[in-house]
Amino acid sequence: MPPQNSSSTYNRFLLLVAGLGGLLYGVDVGIIGGALPYLEATSGLNAGQLSIIVAAVLLGSVISTLFAGLLADWMGRKPLMVLSGLTFVISIPIIALAHGYGPLFFGRLLQGVSGGFIGVVVPLYLAECLAASNRGKGTGIFQWLLTLGIVAAALIGIYFSYRVAEVTRTADAATLFAFKDLAWRRIFWVSLPPGILFVIGSALVAESPRWLFRRGRREAALAALLRSRPADQANTELREMEETAATERAATSAGGRVKESLLRRKYVIPFVLACVILFCNTATGINSIIGYNTNILLESGLSDIGAHWGYVVFTVVNFLMTIGGIVLVDRSGRKFLLTLGTAGIIVSLSITALLFRDSEKHTIDARAAVQSVVTPDQTASLRFDASTARQLLTEFPSASIEPTRAALSIVYSYGDFTAASNVARSDDPAAPPIAINRASCVPSNKVEAFFKNPFSNLDAARTAPLKIKKALVSPVPDARHGWFVALTLYAFMASFAIGPGVCVWLALSELMPTRIRSNGMSIALVINQVVSTTLAAIFLPIVSDYGYSAMFFLFVGFTVVYFVTAVFFLPETKGKTLEEIEEQFEKSGQSLKSPS
Repeated sequence: MPPQNSSSTYNRFLLLVAGLGGLLYGVDVGIIGGALPYLEATSGLNAGQLSIIVAAVLLGSVISTLFAGLLADWMGRKPLMVLSGLTFVISIPIIALAHGYGPLFFGRLLQGVSGGFIGVVVPLYLAECLAASNRGKGTGIFQWLLTLGIVAAALIGIYFSYRVAEVTRTADAATLFAFKDLAWRRIFWVSLPPGILFVIGSALVAESPRWLFRRGRREAALAALLRSRPADQANTELREMEETAATERAATSAGGRVKESLLRRKYVIPFVLACVILFCNTATGINSIIGYNTNILLESGLSDIGAHWGYVVFTVVNFLMTIGGIVLVDRSGRKFLLTLGTAGIIVSLSITALLFRDSEKHTIDARAAVQSVVTPDQTASLRFDASTARQLLTEFPSASIEPTRAALSIVYSYGDFTAASNVARSDDPAAPPIAINRASCVPSNKVEAFFKNPFSNLDAARTAPLKIKKALVSPVPDARHGWFVALTLYAFMASFAIGPGVCVWLALSELMPTRIRSNGMSIALVINQVVSTTLAAIFLPIVSDYGYSAMFFLFVGFTVVYFVTAVFFLPETKGKTLEEIEEQFEKSGQSLKSPS
């Protein structure tokens, strides 16, 4: 029997390794925030392509999450953790050395594959390895270091923001362009060491005791339990596993067949709850708000450096409030924190949306003027500075927009395909011209065309004229307005961190019964990642077309559903073993069968 201090030391090491997994997940989500302005300025990619680059991580997560449960059951939790770390490590040089859309997309896709594996296997591993009294804290530490990854990414971004500002004052345009290109590549390079450490740490931890037990390796399961808890507690949990297995065998024998389906009533309730929670958790807009945070703050009125500092504060709020969630999750419970957090999100994002609507109501549509600059080869190029803004505003004498602080976004189409330009500001002398061409809008093949618009005519679009659907000129608010928006986003982040941020991984791993946990988590996370991918892919086009207010109101609507689910349908699971939670839902399933 290992001594008590030995198990405590191992638990700390286990939490450190799992935390490194959270760190990588946070880097996956947050690294693009600091790199995006420089990638946008130097890559030549349009708004749709940049949206796909941001969303590629989430798309990769969808792909890997589909198979994560099966792989975790087949090869074990520990080997899958190692594989997820290796995938992340490989993705970094692919991105940092990329030239063009294809390599960037593939590298970000690999980062997403890594994140999808980590999002399933690390919470799964923690739930199956930690004692009930520490499970909330352990999963909270995963989320805490996830937020640290986002903070680290933001600090890297602010460092390069200052470097870019320094180069802007002293260098010519070509040197500035070259430095911005170097900046986003270095931002990705510095995220490599945590991935290497996670691979090493994952190779040193023990396998999940519950996975070992279900593989018939009882002694190995007991040995794994003894590494992380006292002997009496380990024996008690092993006994509960044996009782659960005996009950399943009895049910199988009585029924004459194996019933593994997720459609069994005792599985339906926790499975549906987990899916709804995972869907709504992402539909709060958390990944999009993190990924586009710098752009949001720029458009709210902050300067480049101000927006980067605003993003740093945003990530620090996330990091600090997650500590509060870790402290409270095993005391106040999951249900209370989810209710508190979702209520705060609804209030804060509603105010954010109203602030943006107040400035966006002054927007004018100068599509006729922009249509007039379309060349005979059906392309357009427009440098949006104060002079251009003044020309576009000539036909709108009543517009309350100052040409020296204006923003322009263009929505255009070729046949059945529509795209949106990046948002350009007239007070940014280093901004490249808005370039509109067929390649930025029309897919290169029929497969891509189907996913972009399944009812489109690709051949017709390849020869169709360029049509400017909207050219929205809007005022850039002052810095005071920008900091008001930043404060509402900080309130959003605080609410998310203390509630959904900590509790979502617990809800996912605790609610699922042991027999379906890995596959059930995969299915729920696929739903989660599909929502993430969709929101990230449509974010810039919707903002270009309808404004930030519309997007934030959409997030509020989904969070209302989240709040109702937390208040009325989610049971409390704190302090219960996984087998006790499963028994609770089994009784619920039995109550559905008959009123008795």
